[in-house]
Amino acid sequence: MRKLAFMSGALALILLGGPASGQSQSMHRVVEPGTIKWGPGPATLQPGAKAALLYGDPTKPGLFVMRLKFPKGFRVAPHTHPRPEILTVISGSFRLGTGRVADRGKTRLLRAGSFSALGPNMPHFSFVEEETVIQISTTGPWSVNYINPADDPRIKRK
Repeated sequence: MRKLAFMSGALALILLGGPASGQSQSMHRVVEPGTIKWGPGPATLQPGAKAALLYGDPTKPGLFVMRLKFPKGFRVAPHTHPRPEILTVISGSFRLGTGRVADRGKTRLLRAGSFSALGPNMPHFSFVEEETVIQISTTGPWSVNYINPADDPRIKRK
């Protein structure tokens, strides 16, 4: 039980920009679907999202893989990342749009199994109509820069 609590706390710290996990990226790692430990989503997302770090450390340079679980009705306002974002829809469906204004009519519906690669600093946004899990593969250090600072949940939580 103590190990589970430590792992949950470590995941939350990593996703919220806290101390690094110390996970070696040279190790062989297998994650079975039933063993994924979901914790709160990163502070860069509105409350309600859940996250599971599968590989690496988003606070350090290098590859990392994270899954995000969004509840029905979740949205992410227009934002950018300084590095490419490679996204795969694991379950559910994900409406993804590009641009500086969140226009649902200008999104593309990505169903489970879909793949998207967004270039560095490409403004994008999303809407979720059903519970959806996506997997993000990219390199750290990871950051989210909202087009409109008022959309940044880190500011709203202060």
